[in-house]
Amino acid sequence: MNIRLTHATSAHAMIGVFAENGIDRAYIVPGESYLGVLDALNDFKSMDVVVCRHEGGAAFMAEVDGKLTGRPGLVMVSRGPGATNASIGVHAAQQDGVPLILIIGQVPRRDLRKDAFQEIDYQKMFGAMAKWVYEATTPEDLATAAFKAIRVATSGTPGPVVLVIPEDIQQQPVPLRPLISVPAQLTLASAATLAHIHERLISSQRPLIIAGSMIGRRESGREALLALSEKYKLPVAVAFRQNDLFPNDHPLYAGHLDLTMRKEQHELFASSDLLFALGTQLDDITTQGYTFPAEPRPEQFLIHCFPDDQVVNKTFVADMGLTADPVTLINQLLSLEDSRSNCQPGTSWIDAISTEQRKASQWPTCVAADGIPFSAVVHELEKQTQENLTLCLDTGTFATSVYRNFSFRRGQRLLASCSGAMGHGVPAAIAAQMRMPQDKVVCLIGDGGFLMTGNEIITAVQRKLPILIILSNNNSYGSIRVHQHIFYPHRHTGTTLTNPDFVGLAGAFGMKAERVEDEEQVAAAINRGLLSHEPYLIEVKTSLDAVLR
Repeated sequence: MNIRLTHATSAHAMIGVFAENGIDRAYIVPGESYLGVLDALNDFKSMDVVVCRHEGGAAFMAEVDGKLTGRPGLVMVSRGPGATNASIGVHAAQQDGVPLILIIGQVPRRDLRKDAFQEIDYQKMFGAMAKWVYEATTPEDLATAAFKAIRVATSGTPGPVVLVIPEDIQQQPVPLRPLISVPAQLTLASAATLAHIHERLISSQRPLIIAGSMIGRRESGREALLALSEKYKLPVAVAFRQNDLFPNDHPLYAGHLDLTMRKEQHELFASSDLLFALGTQLDDITTQGYTFPAEPRPEQFLIHCFPDDQVVNKTFVADMGLTADPVTLINQLLSLEDSRSNCQPGTSWIDAISTEQRKASQWPTCVAADGIPFSAVVHELEKQTQENLTLCLDTGTFATSVYRNFSFRRGQRLLASCSGAMGHGVPAAIAAQMRMPQDKVVCLIGDGGFLMTGNEIITAVQRKLPILIILSNNNSYGSIRVHQHIFYPHRHTGTTLTNPDFVGLAGAFGMKAERVEDEEQVAAAINRGLLSHEPYLIEVKTSLDAVLR
């Protein structure tokens, strides 16, 4: 263990396990219920401790860190209020399949299950969200629990783990020993299975890949997917909020399986004769409410590859279900000798896919009297950004034009929560910029979401992170207003917002900021924000009317 200690405690042993397994950052909101752990962190100089202002923001940051590194994001909070605040990040990690470890301080062992001050039974609270919830009972438990937490969080479908640590077992002397997790060996498809898949791919006339998040979590996954698509001439549709998995300007890009899919595109996809689902759980949104493919037995020949036997064949009966790493399977197919026959997808299928995608992604033209259509802002951002863009997207109607129209190119990343949680954007941008300092990180967020976790920008100011935040201000919870507009016209209780001076607020945090109220100002403002070497906020007075049309 690469630390020098005057004394070794159970907290040291636990943190040492995390450090030995490559976890180098902890997002915390301090609390008296885990003072022993906080004290031990002093002795781990390689562990970057990020002090956050709200447990929800801390948990979102840890979730994004886990998504980017493949190692569990680590968040530490106090019991009761701290744990309940952090639960939003646990839910986000579960929905997105992201490894995360939540450490919660707990009441002393003698007070357990007595309804002590701020006591919660976390097995009951997190049992349906977390892959494993464990309450330690002895000092010796901490290191082994940390070791198991890493393995559980990263195996199968990655996800959140909750470790609960009573305050009276954190500072006892225990022996230190290295515990390093060794990933399980990846399952390889047999030669016969590969041959069967190969024959299916070359004989299909209307094939379609559905690419999911597990592709992007593996190093070189995106490049492998591109190579597979080009080798077999397979169009690629990306799963919900996975727009960056495949170059959107590529002729084999089929589009995004999202909430607002065009009827014509849905019908075209449904006419496919083979679906190759790679690294996707085939969730409800990706499958358009389980209609594409149709449950339980799809009309198309379905090959489903996902590294968890609890996912494969859960909702859809696959003709070939493979519990395996999708990138490994792709690389196996790429290594096959090029024995393709002439039976490959016809150009009519590929042309139809490409034509429909161009129609679906056309930028809207909109003139509004009540503000700037946010699609114009997103369009300008697309024009100005380069390969190293990481786009952190909060939840709201402002995001629609990103999913529908923004063309992600090679090297660009999208970070958006599949849980649909508002307030994810700013914490995501902070975690991303710290993990990828060479990238230009841009956060798009609405006025509602910003006031949920926007206080975390103080970390960006403190660490001089050159994040660009573009804030859409239409004085409304726009997504809910849209539903009210459709189902309860002219009845808008609860969705009108009174907002602060966002530019003044950012300035109070020590952040450069400007306000844009005319569409002609958008390009220059974005240019200034992208060139900034410190945090920068652009408040855009956007149109609500454009959203409701």
